[in-house]
Amino acid sequence: MTDRHYQQARLARDHRFDGRFFVAVKTTGIYCRPICPAPAPKEQNVCYFETAIAAANAGFRPCLRCRPDSAPASWAWKGTDTTLERALRLIDDGALITGSVTDLADRLGITSRYLGLLFQRSVGTSPKQYGLYQQVLFAKSLLQQTDMPITDVALASGFSSVRRFNDCFASVLQMTPRSLRRPTGKRIQEPGIRLLLSYRPPYDWAALRDFLQTRLIETLEWCGDDHYGRTFRLANGAAGRFTARHRPERFGFDVSLQFSQAVPLLPVVRTIRRLLDLDADSNTIDAHLAPIQAEVGPERPGLRLPGTWDAFEAGIRAILGQQISVAAARNLVRQLVAEQGEVLSGADDEQRLFPTPAALANSDLASLKIPGRRRQTLIDFARFFDNEPDQAADPEHWLALSGIGPWTVNYARMRGLGDSDVWLGSDLGVKKALGQAKGAWQPADASPWQSYLTFYMWSLL
Repeated sequence: MTDRHYQQARLARDHRFDGRFFVAVKTTGIYCRPICPAPAPKEQNVCYFETAIAAANAGFRPCLRCRPDSAPASWAWKGTDTTLERALRLIDDGALITGSVTDLADRLGITSRYLGLLFQRSVGTSPKQYGLYQQVLFAKSLLQQTDMPITDVALASGFSSVRRFNDCFASVLQMTPRSLRRPTGKRIQEPGIRLLLSYRPPYDWAALRDFLQTRLIETLEWCGDDHYGRTFRLANGAAGRFTARHRPERFGFDVSLQFSQAVPLLPVVRTIRRLLDLDADSNTIDAHLAPIQAEVGPERPGLRLPGTWDAFEAGIRAILGQQISVAAARNLVRQLVAEQGEVLSGADDEQRLFPTPAALANSDLASLKIPGRRRQTLIDFARFFDNEPDQAADPEHWLALSGIGPWTVNYARMRGLGDSDVWLGSDLGVKKALGQAKGAWQPADASPWQSYLTFYMWSLL
């Protein structure tokens, strides 16, 4: 895109470009989303940036009206470098909140110097600055959307002290946390935290909801016409639950969260965004898949990838789903959760957590009516996660376990990690859909969005 394209998009306030670039106003020192409702500035007073962090690095602060920190992430600056994508995902999940840049580089199998060069080349800033910027923007959303005390906001955003939080906030946003708090009268205090998580339309909520509902595990998950929720456990042992209610008129989900103890919220919110695939650029994906869909069946704009909480859960679901129907696999997962999942304390109804690797590793799983080899695969898989969690986090390492093949690994990559380029050509449902799909296209034509093509095939059944 050229500056002329950017100008046309911002003057039209076209929602399709939301998150794909940002508009900085030189006279005010503020940067906005292209859909900002404020009066459009003169062209000679603006400059354009592909990412929010690039605008911040240039000295601009986010607009308080359109909140550019809530615009979905753009695929444009992620690129195709798998190491960079994994680094971004780990930082988004809180890797630099709980560890150092050196620790992160070790997990990626590279040096910290190379990691820094990778970030400077692709993102325009250092890993540490990127992580701090994400923490500050998340704190900003908490200050604007909740009544949490500033001390709680600082801790929930991953800062170790309020003083450090105030310094970073002033440095990045050129304002104080308290200046964002405007008197709004008394609000009704509700348990937990409520946030609006935005997405770029279109968003095919019906397709995602139906997929999740078909595989719903009672007590672990709940789903209705306009909402989906579930329990979850974090790496530090804390547990919680969330309910995401679809608000199409606001292009987002109204999410309520409750926890058993205070935790950094940023990794939790990032996981929910991945689970609901809120950061996908549907217009780009739809345009890429349109030629294939034209040959195969009806167009389905706005398809999103339905995720699971983590790769471990995705792996367990995939192993139990090998060579059996969706309904049979769901029944096995229900039994596993009922027998091995802990009850979530503080819930009004009985709600359970997905079993931990340790719980499954120390059980013989004798009650599951599955072949003995598959039962042993489940136990070996759980022991792998229990003993070597960092190595097990990469599904490619699962192939060394007996009973785990490419389909299991690819299914977990798609649903547990949000990998956009997975083609499940050996899946029984995909094969059935392919029997009805004619044309000269090849699955590779959909790259780097083969996961969405897989989900499209499922949607045809």
